[in-house]
Amino acid sequence: MDDYSHTPVTVADKRAIVIGGTSGLGQAIALGFAADGADVIATSRSEDAVAETATLLEERGAETARVTCDVTDPESLEAVREVAEETFGGIDIVVASQGAISRETVLGIGDDDWDFVTDVALDGVRRVTQALAPAMDEGGSIINISSLAARLSMSNLPAYSAAKGGVEAFTRASAKELAPEIRVNAIAPGFFITPQNADTYAEGTDKRDRIDERTPLGRVGEREELIGAAIYLSSDASSFVTGEVLTVDGGFADSAF
Repeated sequence: MDDYSHTPVTVADKRAIVIGGTSGLGQAIALGFAADGADVIATSRSEDAVAETATLLEERGAETARVTCDVTDPESLEAVREVAEETFGGIDIVVASQGAISRETVLGIGDDDWDFVTDVALDGVRRVTQALAPAMDEGGSIINISSLAARLSMSNLPAYSAAKGGVEAFTRASAKELAPEIRVNAIAPGFFITPQNADTYAEGTDKRDRIDERTPLGRVGEREELIGAAIYLSSDASSFVTGEVLTVDGGFADSAF
């Protein structure tokens, strides 16, 4: 008789690095991993933000390390890998959650803004993979954070949209090349409240009203609601899932205009 017991959806006892893990959605994922029993290193360019988030991780029982990281600098990422190997002995999970944005039109965006966004949001994902995948153990999971902008037309975000579309294509390419040892997936978040955008999406604003009206679940997301998707894709319960983009948007992308 077949045994239909399932593999638990948990990252307990796993070792994770969350790039861009000291703010916004990345921080929520890092803290969610820690609360679920993982050891976590959360990085960003800010020493203060790294230290503050490391304290929050330790309060949730995680082993961690304080290390800054600039995804435009390969040597910086190699330093993160070395710290992770010294601290944890290896890496099971990598989340690439760094972000950059420029609000310009297609005809108005210049080379500097275009290059900045794509260097961080797209080339940064490539550098993260190249630096950290070699240190990952068999069965490891990489999660790249994409966006609805990869598939939906959003005004004044040409570089960001192009970069996130590239992230999804790179996710599929690296999933094929790194298999079977490492799985690679992406999460495409919809509209989530974070400390950085709380004013933009505040209740009663025109933008918030339009998002709520179009979203089948009738609201924007709380950033903690992204944690479950990240834990699932990082856990052994998703051991046969790779090359996928998991949309977490309350139904926004698939709703009618």
